[in-house]
Amino acid sequence: MIVIFNPTAGRRRANSLWRVLDVLSANGMRLELAETRRAGHATELAREAAAGGARLVVAAGGDGTIAEVANGLAGSDARLGVIPLGTANVLAHELSLPFAPGAVAAALAFGRTCTLWPGIAHGPNTSRLFVQMLGVGLDAQVVHHLNLPMKRLLGKGAYVAQTVRELVRYQYPLLRVRLDGAETEAASVIVSKGRLYAGRFILAPDANARLPGFSVALFDHNGPFAAMMYGAALPLNMISRAPGLRILTADVVEILGNGSAPAQADGDAMGATPISVRDAAMPIQVVVG
Repeated sequence: MIVIFNPTAGRRRANSLWRVLDVLSANGMRLELAETRRAGHATELAREAAAGGARLVVAAGGDGTIAEVANGLAGSDARLGVIPLGTANVLAHELSLPFAPGAVAAALAFGRTCTLWPGIAHGPNTSRLFVQMLGVGLDAQVVHHLNLPMKRLLGKGAYVAQTVRELVRYQYPLLRVRLDGAETEAASVIVSKGRLYAGRFILAPDANARLPGFSVALFDHNGPFAAMMYGAALPLNMISRAPGLRILTADVVEILGNGSAPAQADGDAMGATPISVRDAAMPIQVVVG
């Protein structure tokens, strides 16, 4: 078992990781810890591990780290394991993965899997695999300007604070969107593989991360007051019924923007529009216990 971990993730997360690894090693599991050194390094490490014959590669981190590792495993027979150490851990909640160290270790040792079908986003200068969602609009603006030391200190509170700042700074451009060739417009767009967003909050009730295709949330109301309304509905799990929200399905999504709008994938900054989104060529198997 190869475990890929970002050593700068913070002491609390490192302690949680070592608690899982202690349980695994105490039960005779052979472990190899690979530390990332830069953005994208987890993908390189996972690809090398899969090419070397590894059968299980574990991402220890949040959704961004999981997506990087999944990208490295794409097209291989290696299974993806998860030790959820992120701020929101959306995929872990989506797949009902365990969080307690003993339960995480037991799940990895038992090895039962489920299918996950990622998406791939192509931008002007980059391509990125994502496992849960891609956003264009205000949420991406927040991600692009988030202070990482503050994120490590405050966790989800850092996102709330940054959102308050961006409410008055963001320009709210209207986005042009094509869903399987049919064009529409929206203030913000979230392309989702799963049901959840920003933790355990339900955004797309009918989405299924195990199947190809996407649920696309189109936010029609624009401006800071609309953004505050959507933000207030989110923790109440009322966002999917909020006024001015359309949730459609598509296999191919193109977000053209009117000019350049920021994008984020699984909580990490990903350039700007125009962006096209399609399914990955193959699904991956995720260890769930």
